[in-house]
Amino acid sequence: MSTPAPAIILGGTGYVAGELLRLVLGHPRLELAAIASDSQPGEPVAKAFPHLAAACGGLQYTAIENVIEMAAKLPRVAVLAAAPHGVSHKLLDALLARAASAGTKPTVVDISADFRFADLEEYARVYKHPHGAPARAREFTCSVPEHLDRPPTPHVAHPGCLSTATLLASVPLLALDLVEPQIYVSVVTGSTGAGRSPLAGTHHPQRHGDLYSYNALTHRHAAEITTLARAASGVDGRFAFVPHSGPFARGIHATVQAKLKKPIDTAAAIAALRGFYAGKQFVRVLDEPPRMKDVVASNYAHLSAVADGNTIVVLSVIDNLVKGAAGGALQWMNRLLGFDETDGLTAPAPGWT
Repeated sequence: MSTPAPAIILGGTGYVAGELLRLVLGHPRLELAAIASDSQPGEPVAKAFPHLAAACGGLQYTAIENVIEMAAKLPRVAVLAAAPHGVSHKLLDALLARAASAGTKPTVVDISADFRFADLEEYARVYKHPHGAPARAREFTCSVPEHLDRPPTPHVAHPGCLSTATLLASVPLLALDLVEPQIYVSVVTGSTGAGRSPLAGTHHPQRHGDLYSYNALTHRHAAEITTLARAASGVDGRFAFVPHSGPFARGIHATVQAKLKKPIDTAAAIAALRGFYAGKQFVRVLDEPPRMKDVVASNYAHLSAVADGNTIVVLSVIDNLVKGAAGGALQWMNRLLGFDETDGLTAPAPGWT
């Protein structure tokens, strides 16, 4: 297919939406049809993302209702949803219902948490409210792209950024039967993961020059990680999950630790990871501990491992806004549309951020 596919971005003013916009504008097989905002329709997109002004030109935000009508009229359209949790399911339900009535079939990748749980009772338990589109949930599958070749549903939900970093490190341990099912996770994440609106506990001036944990053993992503790790590995892992606020804007560093079932050394541990991710172009397994600056602003994940015969530690670094959100979502969209998985995503990390 030589004609670019039209792409629509929903929820267009946050950090993830900005990364989606940057990636779509540079994509060889997607053409931006609209970026939607319910708060700023008609406003210049460059006002929200001045760093993209040269690429945006005179692009303006489109009202949500107009985007829904647009999606219904297009026989083929990629919908990348970056709306907030609790909002995305309503927007996507309305968009897909309108498209169905018009006889069209958009392809959706959602980056919110709204379609990550197949068990809607679990969703309600974790997010403290019932799901807003329960009949629609069965149309979505949630997985890290490297852990599922082809989803059984027409649409995909991308896991959270903390979950992505943790799952990349822990699923091989469970799937290869290397470890006991109790897994300990310590994750440090950048301030952009908290979103664009500053809050007392997440605003960057509060985090700068500081390091502290939050929601230790109670973070909502622990349930998501447990569910997705089971789906990817077939093993019921138990995750003791402790996230930390890091004094930087972008990136995630995850340390995953577990007890080995049988003794292996570091060389064998690294070889096991390399074998598990063989052919996965965005996951690189290193001999040395990975550094976050080597992946920030890219769609690459770097892993490494250390083992002493009794314990294994897997180290994982990703960019929270790209591999953990916009880039991972675009990786899924490439697959769903039949494109090369790497289209628009092979730019290396800038390094000196």
